[in-house]
Amino acid sequence: MKELRQDSSERAVPTAVNPGYASLQMAKALVTSEHHEDPETRERAKARVSKWQAVLEGILSGTIRHGSRTSVEGAPAWATLEVVLGGFATGNVLAGGPLQQHERVLADSLAIPSNGDVRRSLNAHFLTESGLASLLELLRSGRYHVSVPEEGALLVVAWLAGNGHRREARELIDELVPHFSKLRFYPVPLAQAPRFDSTMHVRTVGMVVEDLGAIRPNKRILAQREAVEVWSPFHDQVVALFLETFEGDWPCRRYPEGWPERALALLAEYAELRRKHTLCGKMERANGHRSQLREFLGRCARRPRELTGREVGRIRLILRRHAEKHGAPDSAGRAAALSRQAADVSAPTFRTIARVGAQRLKDHPDDDGLDSLDDLVGAVTRMEAARSGVPEGTPIPASVRRKIERCRKGTMDALIERGLVASGEALARILPQVSSQVQAASIADPALRHLYVALYRPFRQRRSLLLFNLERQVQFEELPWVAAVERFRCDDPASRELARQTLEKAVAATITAFPWSIIPNKLITELRALARGAALDIPLVNELAADIFMGRFSRAFLESARAAADLLDGSLYANYYGIEFDDVRRISSKPSGGRENGVEPDDFARLCASRAGVPLAWGGPARSGSIIEQQQILTTQNLAALFAALNLTESLRGQLGGMARRCFEWICKRPPTREREWRPRLLRLKQAAYAWRQMVFFLALLADSDVVRFLRWAKRHLSEQGDDFRDRFRPALRGLEIAAQGGRIEGEDGAEGEARVFLGWTTGGHWLVPDD
Repeated sequence: MKELRQDSSERAVPTAVNPGYASLQMAKALVTSEHHEDPETRERAKARVSKWQAVLEGILSGTIRHGSRTSVEGAPAWATLEVVLGGFATGNVLAGGPLQQHERVLADSLAIPSNGDVRRSLNAHFLTESGLASLLELLRSGRYHVSVPEEGALLVVAWLAGNGHRREARELIDELVPHFSKLRFYPVPLAQAPRFDSTMHVRTVGMVVEDLGAIRPNKRILAQREAVEVWSPFHDQVVALFLETFEGDWPCRRYPEGWPERALALLAEYAELRRKHTLCGKMERANGHRSQLREFLGRCARRPRELTGREVGRIRLILRRHAEKHGAPDSAGRAAALSRQAADVSAPTFRTIARVGAQRLKDHPDDDGLDSLDDLVGAVTRMEAARSGVPEGTPIPASVRRKIERCRKGTMDALIERGLVASGEALARILPQVSSQVQAASIADPALRHLYVALYRPFRQRRSLLLFNLERQVQFEELPWVAAVERFRCDDPASRELARQTLEKAVAATITAFPWSIIPNKLITELRALARGAALDIPLVNELAADIFMGRFSRAFLESARAAADLLDGSLYANYYGIEFDDVRRISSKPSGGRENGVEPDDFARLCASRAGVPLAWGGPARSGSIIEQQQILTTQNLAALFAALNLTESLRGQLGGMARRCFEWICKRPPTREREWRPRLLRLKQAAYAWRQMVFFLALLADSDVVRFLRWAKRHLSEQGDDFRDRFRPALRGLEIAAQGGRIEGEDGAEGEARVFLGWTTGGHWLVPDD
């Protein structure tokens, strides 16, 4: 992904992106857009092709400065950019682009010429007396939607002007006006105000309606239906024609009058049926009985004398086996069997039933979740049956119910318990629904509080940019219109306590529900915001990507490692990973070379490289990954900082042992030894090492007797696994036993005798997986 240069310290560091990554992603999308069987998937792939083409053109032309906060020329740092996989900006700004429907309607109502600068005119309209009045009415009623943060900027202007802060309003206008032609700074009007409360939902009603509409028919079920309704009756007709040719025990001995004509007409019917019905491939098996019988039927109709005795015997065998399995075509048993099969496949498809569910949801606001689903998941009613063709009383299938369930509102714990939130990433996507109100709780004015929530939520959905040189993503408070109202927040104990409670609840829910997984970056961003609201100084750090690591860490990583030192010095964790936390404490907080942005390699990075046994220089993702893994070990990747700041050791003490067991079970269920492809194997190794490290952390907070019990259980559990993984993984468990007894593994590369330290990254072959 990167190109390299030499800096003053003779250290190779990445400075620019390589177009190869974008080319690869575009090639993948092109293949999907041309060859995928689902037309909707092909259309989505075409959209991805366009985006990656824009990324590639920006890289090659230099018009997009990847790695910078201001990567798109002409767009301010605070603009919401269109960002694709890996943090690459396409050059598009999400608040720009073609006019949307509500903009065209407003432009028509204001008689704004379509051949002029419509967006500039619309933005300017909201600065007129009537335009400000309409914005103030939207603020009062709350009937508006902000899909990207820019759409709330002029609402802030209206609030400032309406509350006597005209100077601040003018200053904000001055910053927005240069972008009036390109960006929309006004919201989408709604028929009714969205409801913001203390619950959350995974999907809105409108999203679930789209999800239900995207359900595709199950091709296997459709093929079964085609086989029963079309091909089985047709094959019975072929068999019946051959039965007319029997004399004694042999077919093809006599051909009744008109038989050849009927046989050829039946074959012509087959060609027409095959053109219309293409799902069932059974009829086309070259060596299948049905294909053979049709071929023989054509020969009997055209050139019966050319059949050999062996071929007649083959026809006789096929007909006998058909009779043994199905009975005669005109028998009562065969008719009953076809009737049963028809009944089995006549049930409505999930797609058809999903349309009933979608129709039920359309009676509810599409931009919110639902408190209750009782009237949405019941059996099909008589009225719905008449309208949809789905039989009355048909139950809603479990898979369709699960999709509908995703718009159910509930508390964080309730959604996790129901399985609607299945990962930390999923929780990160929905947590802003609650944390936005926590952040806005300190604002006294109800209209401004509602606006703050409306701005906060879409901001948290912005995709992160690829950044170099330790640059930080744009923060919510840096948006000019948000900065203009920050001083109207009241720093009161009640709002701080609410933020702290929400922070603790979110952290505890994440760690206990997904103990094997590190807290994802998106969730870390939200936890940082809650910590600031709670006036807590917690050094939270992001997971770094090995392919863009630049050989240095920000100050937060050192502070996080110091928090780990205070919590874990002399513990099982320190023993297992061979950590001398005094080495961390001796590092100065000031970056090496006196540079605040850490352009020079810092002492903490040098410590991590030393522990990894590699030089602090760009040598590919494996070397960088090894250094980053040592950083994660020293910092515990946020666990120690959060446990110390929120006193989680006490509140979660009764669950730590169970969390450790679940980590070990997770590793055993997903052993890297099962992966045959190298890329999935590396990912599985990294994930297993994450889970193992989290497990060791939880064990380090338990009493010695609890650790002994865990190790006994872990040995039994490992003994129940497959031979290859069990034998290969046993040294990691042996290393943990040594650490629990107060010892350390002193050998090179984390190996001593039959004991090993389990790490996910290595610059050579990994001991846990077989050599290719």
